[in-house]
Amino acid sequence: MIKILIIEDDYNIRKLFSKYLSYQGYQTIEAEDGEKAIRIFENEHIDLMITDIMMPLMDGITLTHRIRRSHPELPILMLTALDSFDDKEKGFMSGADDYMVKPIDLNEMLLRIKALLRRYQIVSSNKIELKNFLLDYQSGECILNGIHVELTRKEFLLIFKLLSSPNKIYTREQLMNEIWGYDSESYDRTVDTHIKRLRESINSEDFEIITVRGLGYKAVLK
Repeated sequence: MIKILIIEDDYNIRKLFSKYLSYQGYQTIEAEDGEKAIRIFENEHIDLMITDIMMPLMDGITLTHRIRRSHPELPILMLTALDSFDDKEKGFMSGADDYMVKPIDLNEMLLRIKALLRRYQIVSSNKIELKNFLLDYQSGECILNGIHVELTRKEFLLIFKLLSSPNKIYTREQLMNEIWGYDSESYDRTVDTHIKRLRESINSEDFEIITVRGLGYKAVLK
């Protein structure tokens, strides 16, 4: 099921969006400000983000800037009561994919969400299926040649991230920010250690984890 994070400080509006999108078949997570949204990203896989601009603690522009650094392929829909060109420009320059002005028409919002998901080619199953290898995000299962492979949560998130975009190079900083979190006290070496463990646990004929010297890692399908 596609997971949508809704960041909106107005309780009634946030609940309205959440209830409507849940009725449409999406799984929703709520946050009332940008700081809470950052913490959610540290522990959850998010398929699409909807954020208001004017919020306490961290506004939507700042939040989008931060999220976009480690989630370059995340669809982001920005909502605001501000309708000037300058405001829209700031929204798009921060990394938003689409922009809606309040009051929000729920049917139009749904259409825009569907368009963004199509653009980013996100599937609702959240599964990665190769010939002899399976990753199921919802259950956390990793199956290699029909045999269950025990992975830690971080190992699972790491291999899922790499295989979600084969041949794409991820820097250690990107992987650290997304999987361990912005405020983590872990170091780049942590990524290397987890990659080493994955290579030892998973010897698949379907893909290989490649070290890109001086940059980071990528998964290459065979």
